[in-house]
Parts: sequence; structure tokens; C-alpha cells
Amino acid sequence: MKFAASLGHSMTPTHDPEKRSLFSNRIMRSVRRLQRPLGVLTDARRCSTAIFLLAATGATSGQESSPAAPTLTLELNALQASDKGCRLTFIVTNNLKAPLDKAAFEIALFNQAQVVDRITVLDFKDLPQGKTKVRRFDLGDTDCSKIARVLVNDATECSGAGVDPKACIRQLNPTTKSGVQFGS
Repeated sequence: MKFAASLGHSMTPTHDPEKRSLFSNRIMRSVRRLQRPLGVLTDARRCSTAIFLLAATGATSGQESSPAAPTLTLELNALQASDKGCRLTFIVTNNLKAPLDKAAFEIALFNQAQVVDRITVLDFKDLPQGKTKVRRFDLGDTDCSKIARVLVNDATECSGAGVDPKACIRQLNPTTKSGVQFGS
């Protein structure tokens, strides 16, 4: 860092693509200036020196990381046997741009032969914007050990002020921490 400062370069990373490009060009000129007194270096060494300097300063190829797209994250967290059958535990985070007054999903349960065994609707109720909630559903007469896959088939309810009714399915980000395949 002292070396870059001695060349007149700031070590503060920038998020402005134009400044980053100018910064990268200055680094490359400095690398070339340093290489002249050292004699001719191989292309591989020049490249590795440039990569090192770019990585050390936080500069990238000019691509900005865009803010995360609004999503509704639905995690299948656990499947547990219960007195009623099988208890599915979900963790849901509403990162859409608005609160949901009601969200419900039609899910399909597949057995180990990948045949649909059951289709049901799970009502996640209200989901405030930016909030994470845990929801549990007991599925009667269902053996957890026979569930191989859970598919989010559709969003049967997706309502809230300014919410597109298709946002719950289009912007759904299904994940799992259980050993069961989960997705849409």
C-alpha cells in the first residue's frame, strides 16, 4: 500500500466504474514503468503482477455488483415425524418491495419413485417486508421418510398493497437445509 501511495495512487477502493477503469490504467502504467528497469519480463509475469495489483486494490473488470433483486426466500428447513403425520418447517423471508397480506403456495410431494404422492396448499399468512418468519405445517397421514422431493407448484395467494399477484412465484427463491430436494 505504501508502494502505491509512493506512486501517487490512492488505495481507497472505488465503486464508480469510470474511476475504477482510470485507476486500473494507472496501475498498469506503473507496472510497466517498474518493469523497464528490471529488464524484460515474461508476459506471464506481467500478467500475474497486474492481477496481483488489481486484486490488492479491490478493482475489478469494471462490472458493478448490482443490488440484489427483490426475492421471497422460502427455505424448507426440516421434515419431522409428528403425531399427525409429517411436520414441514419453513423459514420464509420477504425481501420483496412490499409487505404481503397473504401468501399461500400449492406444493406437490413426490415419493422416492419421483411420483406425485400428494398436492396441498400451505398458507403462510401475512409476511411483513424485510421480516423472516418460521412456519410449520402438519400433513396428516404423511410419512416424512417417504418424501423425496417437494415442489412449489404455484402461488395460490399473493396479495398486498402494490404487490403483483405473480411476484410470489416469479421472485421465489426456494432453498433447503433438509435432505429433501426442494424447488419450483
